[in-house]
Amino acid sequence: MKILTITCHKVYNHGASLQQFALLYFLNNSGFEAKTINYQPKYLAEIFSYYGVANPKFKKNLFLKLLYVIAKLPSKINDIKRRNAFNDFEKNFIPSTDKLFVNNIQLKNNTPKADAYICGSDQIWNSLLQNGKDPAFYLDFVANNKKKISYAASFAIDNVSDEWKDFVKEKVNRIDYISVRENSGLRILENMGINRAVQVLDPVFLISKKEWEKLFIKNKEVEPYVLVYDFENDEIIKNYALYLKEKNGWKIFALSKKIKYADEVFWSIGPDKFLNLLYHSHFVLANSFHATAFSVIFGKQFLIFNRQIKINTRMRDFLQDFGLQERLVSQMDKKLVTQKIDFNQISHVLENKIQYSKNFLLNTLNNERMDK
Repeated sequence: MKILTITCHKVYNHGASLQQFALLYFLNNSGFEAKTINYQPKYLAEIFSYYGVANPKFKKNLFLKLLYVIAKLPSKINDIKRRNAFNDFEKNFIPSTDKLFVNNIQLKNNTPKADAYICGSDQIWNSLLQNGKDPAFYLDFVANNKKKISYAASFAIDNVSDEWKDFVKEKVNRIDYISVRENSGLRILENMGINRAVQVLDPVFLISKKEWEKLFIKNKEVEPYVLVYDFENDEIIKNYALYLKEKNGWKIFALSKKIKYADEVFWSIGPDKFLNLLYHSHFVLANSFHATAFSVIFGKQFLIFNRQIKINTRMRDFLQDFGLQERLVSQMDKKLVTQKIDFNQISHVLENKIQYSKNFLLNTLNNERMDK
């Protein structure tokens, strides 16, 4: 049985790449033939193009475009090593279609052949972003007589604006089997009158800790460090990191070049090296959903922080599902770093959710509904 998936592809983000890999890995190891569609719409591709203009306000005239390109070019050139690391990971671990598609019309006119199509995971339905307004991420290009499944699709927000509700409702209703990643996603769909969706875990949970270790983890002696995965140079994260360094003598390793207080920055690494960094860390401070997910998978002590942009349902809902909501913090509290997470207490709930998620995929691919 041939399966094609569609998600945010080639966006040079650790979580985006690893969730894409995990879904394909699970499907291929379950006896299917799965690939991802090489879908790179202009609005995503131009973010990483050397001459692309991602910010709409700089597209108004040629002069503003030129200023933007000149200002961003040095940074993009410096990112070549990082991009190469991601490209190598994709080449080795993410099978995709040879043909490149750049919009939904191309996909409709020349739909790559498969027995079933899966959209997800990640923020494919986030209507604050362009991908949430793209019909391709709702499998709009797939014929009515073909099986359409969403797996762990994320809205990443609490509400869809009135402007986009009809669009989302129409597109999601065409999908045969609907699953979302967050409880808030279920509520969004229920408010639209769509009551047949279920909640499943992110694809990274379809692979066990032992499998992740076997695939990517390299055992090595490392000095103790706290890992900072911060997209926004959050002052509270900085305070926690410096406190842990002072208290325990740990170094600070960061994944973003914005973090100037780190002892070492690992900006140019690919997803495999990211997994190793998180795996060997002594504590994780992050405002990343997938840093949260892998901290749970690997049993790492962590604190999670909200992003300034309103995409925090992902971490909030996930932590609430496991009774870990106190790990989502908004102010400095030194006591939190001494309160250990007992992963044994959440293991039963986690295993049940993992099994349910696997069953959803396997049963829907074999025509069994889980909402009945």
